[in-house]
Amino acid sequence: MKVMLVDDEPLALIGLQRALEREARDIEIAASFTNPKEVIAGALLHRPDAVFLDIHMPEVDGLRLGWQLQAAVPGIEIIFVTSYDHYAVRAFQLYALDYIMKPIQSQRLRQTIQRVQEKLQMKKMLRAAPDANVPVIRCFGPIRFQLPGSEPVVPKWRTSKAQELFAYLLHHRSQMVYRSLLLELLWPDVDEAKAASHLYTTIYHIRQTLKTCGLAETISIRIGDLETGYRLDLGNTRVDVDVWEEEMRGLGVLDKGTVSRYESALEGYSEDYMGNYAYLWAEHERERLRLLWRHHMKMLGEFYERNDHADKAIEVFRTIQKMCPDEEDSYFALMKLYHSLHHQAGVEEQYWLLKERMERELELPLSEEISDWYRQWKVAGGAHA
Repeated sequence: MKVMLVDDEPLALIGLQRALEREARDIEIAASFTNPKEVIAGALLHRPDAVFLDIHMPEVDGLRLGWQLQAAVPGIEIIFVTSYDHYAVRAFQLYALDYIMKPIQSQRLRQTIQRVQEKLQMKKMLRAAPDANVPVIRCFGPIRFQLPGSEPVVPKWRTSKAQELFAYLLHHRSQMVYRSLLLELLWPDVDEAKAASHLYTTIYHIRQTLKTCGLAETISIRIGDLETGYRLDLGNTRVDVDVWEEEMRGLGVLDKGTVSRYESALEGYSEDYMGNYAYLWAEHERERLRLLWRHHMKMLGEFYERNDHADKAIEVFRTIQKMCPDEEDSYFALMKLYHSLHHQAGVEEQYWLLKERMERELELPLSEEISDWYRQWKVAGGAHA
């Protein structure tokens, strides 16, 4: 297992490195960084399996850096090293594999190492799994079950709580989720004894739904020791998000020989992760995957632009715009592309669409860079400049 370490405090970095070397002999520490600005380049160079990342660094948002890492190196696992208390850390769990509190405790570090190893093993099994002969759970858009040789089906849940509980366990697949956390998430205003009764009933309903959908022999809900929590075991069932990330991880350099693979892989992102559900706990993962997709789509669009395929570049940036209407980059890219084609109406359309979106709907100012570019374009005579 290859890892990278990031902490702006040199002593903390040395301490973490020694702790990892002491707890696991099979860990290769590829690189350590005290300067977070060097981290993305280091990850692209070393391609680590996991990064131990300090969440609180001067002038750097560790959470955002984690997203950028996962966009630059698809499939990389993030473990936050933080001084935040337990309640703040819950937010990081939504897309990070794990977290470690400072000062680092040996037992907790061992648990994290085991979790990383289990995740890597799961990925290895996923790559070896025959695509056509195993069930698939689809999470882009609504959750759907797909048996071999069949079309995806949206399961009929007995209650909305059953749907959310299954989605939450799936979100944390192969991890034990504490019973107390589930009670707080789903029944925060209900007496504990009554909430526990609701939980048992809801677990039963989920099992019945899995049985109805033909997945009871493959997917199971395991109960922890002393009923402390629940874990969703998927058996050989694949999750489309995992498959897609593995595909993205294997893309390599974008060039004329690989562009068709990029196109095919990016088409796999048809909708946002659990995009049909307003689950706040899914938002970080939803944003992470969207960022990963957008990063590579932007690369594809710029590749087409450099290779004089303006029509294909326009199609790519319009797709980004449709999926991420609040991002300025796609509008600006389209403005410049339409300008290169002397398509004045296209430039005007994109500018006014963006202005309407930012100023009226989001109540944010348009960026000075885009405003200046548009003014200069108008002064120069637009498409006839």
